[in-house]
Amino acid sequence: MEGLKTSSNRTVLLTGAAKRLGKAIALHFAKAGWNVVLHYGNSKQDAIDTLEQIKALGVRAIAIQANLAQPDAIKTLFQASVDEFGRVDCLINSASVFEYDRPSQKAHMVTQSGLVRNIQVNLAAPVLLAQEMFHHLQKQLARNDGLVPVTIQLLDQKLINLNPDYFSYTLSKSALLTATEMMALDFAPTLRSVGLAPGITLPSGKQTEVEFLQAHQMTPMGYSSSTDDIAQAALFIANAKAITGTTIYVDGGQHLIPSRRDVMFNTQEG
Repeated sequence: MEGLKTSSNRTVLLTGAAKRLGKAIALHFAKAGWNVVLHYGNSKQDAIDTLEQIKALGVRAIAIQANLAQPDAIKTLFQASVDEFGRVDCLINSASVFEYDRPSQKAHMVTQSGLVRNIQVNLAAPVLLAQEMFHHLQKQLARNDGLVPVTIQLLDQKLINLNPDYFSYTLSKSALLTATEMMALDFAPTLRSVGLAPGITLPSGKQTEVEFLQAHQMTPMGYSSSTDDIAQAALFIANAKAITGTTIYVDGGQHLIPSRRDVMFNTQEG
């Protein structure tokens, strides 16, 4: 089948893969011949639909529901992946809590529960999954095909272009950026750790299609990232064994333009 360009014994575990960006990445890896573990939270029907599309490409795939705020569920998710495929070669942490808050706005103030929710899913879950992966790999024979396993954290271009919108989300992703570098040091040479930072890629929240298209053009290149751009970058990272401890920004240069607000609000403020 056209598109099966790598051996079928490579497996990717992708969190938040039922729809949107996670789905696009999962399909891209499947087209390259990877086995796919599709994690989902509450989007069961979307996961079923995506799973069918992946299997139609001729690769093996399973869908696993897990609440990433629960440590036991994280362990179960990883173990179920290993039980099915024997190992995990690429872990992509795409699942994310993305809720608006900002300390200065009384209607959207930061709360302890909101902070905890963001930290559990956006920070703790990726670190705990990577930790599970490392210790499993320690018990495995090294691959003989040149592939060095990797954990890829989906970050955000705003981490080097900070603004206080989506405060708890940004804080958790900033911590994950630091964790990405720390894990690269701690897990080498067994497991690589890489950040992948998209720009505005899909409409979010109450953003209209017109507002999204305007915001998408507010970069030096005149366009930001597409889901295909991010999926292609993720597969490149998975195969590029010398990349670790760094973050790749795929955003049309959006991170180079300072902004006091999140880009989705810039078009609303005119």
